[in-house]
Amino acid sequence: MNPPSAQPAIDTATGLLAAVQQVLSPHCDPRPPGAKLDLIVIHGISLPPGQFGGPWIDRLFTDNIPADAPESLRELAGVRVSAHVLVRRDGQLIQYVPFGLRAWHAGRSTYQGRAACNDFSIGIELEGTDSTPYTEAQYERLTALAHSLFSAYPTLSRTAVARHSDIAPGRKSDPGPAFDWARWQTLLAATPA
Repeated sequence: MNPPSAQPAIDTATGLLAAVQQVLSPHCDPRPPGAKLDLIVIHGISLPPGQFGGPWIDRLFTDNIPADAPESLRELAGVRVSAHVLVRRDGQLIQYVPFGLRAWHAGRSTYQGRAACNDFSIGIELEGTDSTPYTEAQYERLTALAHSLFSAYPTLSRTAVARHSDIAPGRKSDPGPAFDWARWQTLLAATPA
């Protein structure tokens, strides 16, 4: 794995990150014609709730939760959800959906008066909870990934980033108060594009 601060390369023809694990999800589809990619949405996820590591995020995003899964996960069987990328606690990146496709990450959502954020956004999941501080490796890797996305997709901007809770208020709380948004915004602004 590259150091967390190394900017991962993106093949814009395929929408895939180079040298990262690919676990491609069926939970995606083409973006609507004319949709301009101009938002990054930051999420938080842990499966089972409050636990890190393990196969469950991969299994959720690939529709592969078995009947004998932990009870807290059984209700997720058949749920059709994904993200473009997951940033694990150690900074490892896993890509589920090519950036040119629409990942099903935001659900009912609105950003600056525009509904259906999946149409024009990239969804990045951080392995974490609303109450467990995110790791230094995650902040570094997320910053590097964001800068790679800004370079590969000029329609994205440092100011067009939002938390899931920002685009689905009252419905979603992630990445939660444990994610230091102000700190990440400072890292994002301080790091050259």
